[in-house]
Amino acid sequence: MFKQRVVFVHGAGRFGAAAWPKQHGMALSYDALFLRRHGFDAVAEPQETDFAADAGIVLRALADDGRGAAGGHVVAHSQGAIAAMMAAVERPDLVQSLTLVEPACLSLTAELPASAAHRALMQPLFDVRHNLSDDDFQREFVRRAFAADAPGATTPEALRAARRLRLQAPPWEAPLHIVPGVPTLVLTGGWEPLYEEIAGYLRETGALHRTAPGGHRPQDSKEGDRAIRTFIADVNRLQQARAS
Repeated sequence: MFKQRVVFVHGAGRFGAAAWPKQHGMALSYDALFLRRHGFDAVAEPQETDFAADAGIVLRALADDGRGAAGGHVVAHSQGAIAAMMAAVERPDLVQSLTLVEPACLSLTAELPASAAHRALMQPLFDVRHNLSDDDFQREFVRRAFAADAPGATTPEALRAARRLRLQAPPWEAPLHIVPGVPTLVLTGGWEPLYEEIAGYLRETGALHRTAPGGHRPQDSKEGDRAIRTFIADVNRLQQARAS
């Protein structure tokens, strides 16, 4: 039986299926692919951000790879939203809908107050990131971004995660400057003005905005998971009605 594809794109932390624990069950109804962005691997050394490579990974996941049809829905979190939007700008015909969870699309909102303040806070850290240890960068990043203390990296997995975080390019450097014209849901946690500002900008361009508990990971809450599933199902029904 043919299943519609849903592609999940992770942020800067957990990747692959581990980044979407509440959405695993969607594989019962959809052809669900949980991607790994460029430089994210459980064994290989982390690599620097490549925005174009990330968008290419999304587009390849939407190609007709023998399943009988190309295209699908894209669900993306934080930095992963950049790749999702870039893919939709390049090939809107392949993207049936976008669900952007706490999207870190600061290149779109660079001149707005919360985005400008966030960049002013974080730019000095990114400017010296290649002079810092992985652990020192991670501690300072978490302190500035989340006003929290990061535990020291001690396991091989934690050490790779710290290095991977240091190698991530700041999101305001992304070559993303226009919004794709596809059905879009923005899901935020309602905790941070930065993400609410980005959501507001996207809402003004036609996106639907919903909030759910869970801080920076609202997709992990019951309400957030329901919002994602409901939006995709609603888009499917609307598209089927138009095609009939």
